[in-house]
Amino acid sequence: MIALSNAINAIIEELKLAEELPSRITASLKKSGDVDPIDWLADQTLFPKFYWQSRDGEEETIALGQVEIFNDIRYAEFVVDEGQFVWGGCSFDCQMASNQHPLKSFFCLPRIELKRQNDEWTLSVNLQHDLQRVLLELEQLKTTFVPLAELECDIINQRYSPDFLGWKKMVDKALSEIDKGEFVKVVLARKTTLTLEKAISATQLLKASREANQNSFHFLVSFDQHHGFIGSTPERLFRRDQRKIKTEALAGTTGRGDTIEEDNKLADWLLHDQKNCYENRLVVEDILNRLSNDCVSVTPSDETELYQLRKVQHLKRPINAELNLAAKDSDVLQKLQPTAAIAGLPRSAALNFITKNEPFSRGWYSGAIGMIGKENSEFCVAIRSAVIESDELHLFAGAGIVPGSEAESEWQELNKKTATLYSLLKNNLM
Repeated sequence: MIALSNAINAIIEELKLAEELPSRITASLKKSGDVDPIDWLADQTLFPKFYWQSRDGEEETIALGQVEIFNDIRYAEFVVDEGQFVWGGCSFDCQMASNQHPLKSFFCLPRIELKRQNDEWTLSVNLQHDLQRVLLELEQLKTTFVPLAELECDIINQRYSPDFLGWKKMVDKALSEIDKGEFVKVVLARKTTLTLEKAISATQLLKASREANQNSFHFLVSFDQHHGFIGSTPERLFRRDQRKIKTEALAGTTGRGDTIEEDNKLADWLLHDQKNCYENRLVVEDILNRLSNDCVSVTPSDETELYQLRKVQHLKRPINAELNLAAKDSDVLQKLQPTAAIAGLPRSAALNFITKNEPFSRGWYSGAIGMIGKENSEFCVAIRSAVIESDELHLFAGAGIVPGSEAESEWQELNKKTATLYSLLKNNLM
């Protein structure tokens, strides 16, 4: 990548000539059309690694290394400079005292950012009075690399947590609690663990998913070469542009048909199904309530949309809002995460049920992943996601339990959601 080499050299020269170090230096470059940035990401040695592609495909960022780490997003908001972005996320249960996950939240001002806005590419470096370290890390960047191997890997074993009997027991218990008035909705999750014939890399799975799964956010968080958290999620938590906020209720699901006729029939059923429409309406009402104190206006769309993906289709209702002058990204993140779409209502009662009954810790699954900056910020909900640990792959999916839910149909919904990533592997045991 000659253009990348030129950009790196231009930044190094500017740094050597600078009388006073700026907080950020950026150089423009032109990317060769046959080079995939994920291939470049895979070959780099700087950690942590972060990848992000927006749902509309117009923005793409690779972030490498670290200038500063923040365990609290509120502190990051105060120190981020103009043009800089802090990348990272928080776990599903980061606000709960019972959360024992070692990384409740992780936000990082990266050293290197390779970024695309539409067709325009830039290479940026963030600095903090550490010139020699910066120069060393820039010299470590590889500009020649080998494209990733195709994702071809057999599954030799799979197990569920919970299994179907455990799932049915959990769903029945949730429905009983709903009948008693403990909560009106709870979202229950399943972990599917696959043992693979050989180790795969997080970047291999990410690349395969980005090519197959359209209309989705694609992300990767990796702290070393053997582990990674990746996802291809359709759900935006929120996007902020200045004081304007975009969020949405994404709840209510069915599969895709094998024919156009079957697909249209399923779509029509979803748009009019009482149980799914009720589930979506609960999420809308919860978002409106949670944002009311931080916004001067919160306006849901008049109509519920159909949002179609490769394996499933959802009900989606966009919501626009305008923040008041005192509200910050951390306020919005705290108010919205976890939403009723991935936890339930009321939030505290649903979270309590999840903590007591789900047989695994969700960690970053159904947490929030994204970035914050001065002028704009964006977070997605980390569903349709997986943890990669060498030759083991942990896939996650959840289903909203409301009156009328049935354990068998919800189990099939979990299979359809898991198929977003599962179907990318060579054989299919599901």
